[in-house]
Amino acid sequence: MTRYELINNLGRIAQSGTKNFMEALGEGSADVNLIGQFGVGFYSAYLVADKVEVVTKSMQAGSPQLKWESDSGSSFTISDANDEEAIDGSGTRLTLHIKDDAMQYLESSKLEELVQRYSEFIEFPLQLWKSNTEYEKVPDIEANADLAEGEEPKMKTVPKTVEEYEEMNTQKPLWLRSPNEPEDEEYKEFYKTAFKASYDEPQKWSHFRLEGQVDFKALLYVPGMLPFELSKDMFDEESRNVRLYVKRVFINDKFEDIMPRWLKFVKGVVDSDDLPLNVSREILQKSKVLSIINKRLVRKSLDMFRDIAEDEDASKYIMFWNNFGKYLKIGIIEDDKNKKELAPLLRFYSSKSGEEFTSFDKYIDGMVEGQKSIYYVTGEGRKNAMQLPVIEKLKTKGYEVLLMTEPLDEITIEAIRDYKEFNVIDATKEGLDLEDGEETKKETEELNEKYADLREFLEVQLEGKVQKVTVSTLLTDSPAALVQGAYGVSPTMQRYMKAQSVASGGDGSMGSMNQAILEINPKHPIVQDLEKMVQADKESAKTQNFAMLMYDVASMTGGYEVSDTGSFAQRVMSLMSSMGSSQSGEVGVEDSKEKNSDED
Repeated sequence: MTRYELINNLGRIAQSGTKNFMEALGEGSADVNLIGQFGVGFYSAYLVADKVEVVTKSMQAGSPQLKWESDSGSSFTISDANDEEAIDGSGTRLTLHIKDDAMQYLESSKLEELVQRYSEFIEFPLQLWKSNTEYEKVPDIEANADLAEGEEPKMKTVPKTVEEYEEMNTQKPLWLRSPNEPEDEEYKEFYKTAFKASYDEPQKWSHFRLEGQVDFKALLYVPGMLPFELSKDMFDEESRNVRLYVKRVFINDKFEDIMPRWLKFVKGVVDSDDLPLNVSREILQKSKVLSIINKRLVRKSLDMFRDIAEDEDASKYIMFWNNFGKYLKIGIIEDDKNKKELAPLLRFYSSKSGEEFTSFDKYIDGMVEGQKSIYYVTGEGRKNAMQLPVIEKLKTKGYEVLLMTEPLDEITIEAIRDYKEFNVIDATKEGLDLEDGEETKKETEELNEKYADLREFLEVQLEGKVQKVTVSTLLTDSPAALVQGAYGVSPTMQRYMKAQSVASGGDGSMGSMNQAILEINPKHPIVQDLEKMVQADKESAKTQNFAMLMYDVASMTGGYEVSDTGSFAQRVMSLMSSMGSSQSGEVGVEDSKEKNSDED
């Protein structure tokens, strides 16, 4: 640099970033984490140095060697460099006099770490003076002391220290190349190297560039397996998988808004020449750059997911779903704008899918004639969900039922409500309408009237346990079933919420979350017998125990917990005892007849 360039480039405090930085430095509030945030890479040297020297010589003919130095960052001197300070040819040498509390920045390992983090893809080669230990074989003098003539000398391995410059930024920025140039192996190798994922191979990648309001280049990857850092915490703050670069200089990987958190597992780089090096969240938001980048990254991510789903090898999407399906569910819940794009990518087990997954589209393709809705149930595991009494009529009509077996499934499916022209309906909620016509509705009304005494009796017996008792024409095999009111939550969700409440110091009470309703099957012998018992003597212990036992069984088959297991056990034992006494008497008569027959 010339004297003018030294003054202009290093001697003027800019009106924006540099000035703010120097003020922060003067107040003592600056730290190393501020480097790069003010666009003043040079002045950030004072975070670790108490004096800075710059020796430089311009390429202009006849230019002198100049020395710029400052020990405060607020004033400086420029002088001619002496012979000892001079550099060979033209160029610039920067010397930092490190502070006592910043000596770690003289360590080779620390410098290497910083270069790899911030300047791994910088255009110019960055070399670091390193000391490495190598091993070489030399003659073993002691062992060869008595070496016989003609005998081959013995060798030993000794360490040797080698000091030399080593280039740190050998990795090339693959995203800067045209998307149709790199081979598949180059993309895979870049993924493994750049993201330190030698154990993993990407399942899909998307390399693209956007030109227009914002110019940027990006390379996104879908990992082949769940990143280790996300295995314990799916939203681990330390898992910063999308990196923002400006002119190949790493800026930040903490911009939470650059990708929604449901895409936390996607890895990639975004690079723009249009953004300033002092880019901050505030700058991005003010310029709407963040929103534009976010939308394009989400769109490209969804394209990758769809490509995997449409692959002829169905096992690829199954692997993707098993690894990252929970993130797509979170996307349904949190990202209303992309909900319709995500819904076709969801996978479920169903009453007809066996060990395979199904999708909304596949469900619709298999609908029976006249079916107008998509039905689902919630349960703890597929086996339990399949045994829920509430799906008996659905299965009888040939309707497929989607099985939601995790608390997250329930929240996800409730956020969807409809898919294409079909409503998505929870079969475990009150008022399930299978559109059987006016005759069925009239029959239900008549049965509710006919069994009014039984319903009233059960509501008294089950006070505090159920909101009401109704007659249902949807049950075919079970005497009774528990369903939830419109704003109630499933037993699976209740258990989850209870556990969360207890873990946070609460009492685990569900309160208004449990809106259980008992539905009874008037065609079942047990209900008919109970109705007769109520008419005969509703105050008897036998009648009341019988009613409670029916409720307990409905609770268990519905996936609910039996709150009073002791009383439940007593009721079961009482029933077994009464059955045993009856059978014992009958067996005794048979035995007597056989004995008399033998005597004859």
